[in-house]
Amino acid sequence: MPATLEDEWSGVTRSAVHLEMRDSYIRDDPGFIAWQQGRTAEAVAKYQGWTELMKQATARGVVVRRARIVSEPLSDYCRFEYDVTGPVNLAGGEQVRWLPRRRASDIALPGIDFWVFDGAHGKFNHFTGEGSSAGPEPFDDPGVVKLCADAFEAVWERATPHERYRPV
Repeated sequence: MPATLEDEWSGVTRSAVHLEMRDSYIRDDPGFIAWQQGRTAEAVAKYQGWTELMKQATARGVVVRRARIVSEPLSDYCRFEYDVTGPVNLAGGEQVRWLPRRRASDIALPGIDFWVFDGAHGKFNHFTGEGSSAGPEPFDDPGVVKLCADAFEAVWERATPHERYRPV
């Protein structure tokens, strides 16, 4: 496992896909709290390290795609994600799409959020029931990589690009 996020991303050469399926994540995240208090610019500023990391990756030619399966109407946390996606994710060069959960019911999905890097390996992102990070779990088994990559592509095809998605 790489020592830092920067180390992990330095090894990505072609692609990274990320599937998010929870309606709430780290509720004590300072960015989320700032957003809840109407301080969106401060919330965005908290993620500039991520934006810069994505700028570096996409400048090297890495295609970064993120899909979110969400319940509608959106939870407060997903509304926060929606509001910061432009100045954080898109500004870093990520492509982001949204899929209402009702439209995902016939897609076979892994039971947990994940990343797949270069179509060869990835990591599951474990969370507690309260949404706190419970740590990543790397994987490189070809069958698991295929399961995750296929699930991501099925969601991606059906999902709406961020620029056109209008949250309920």
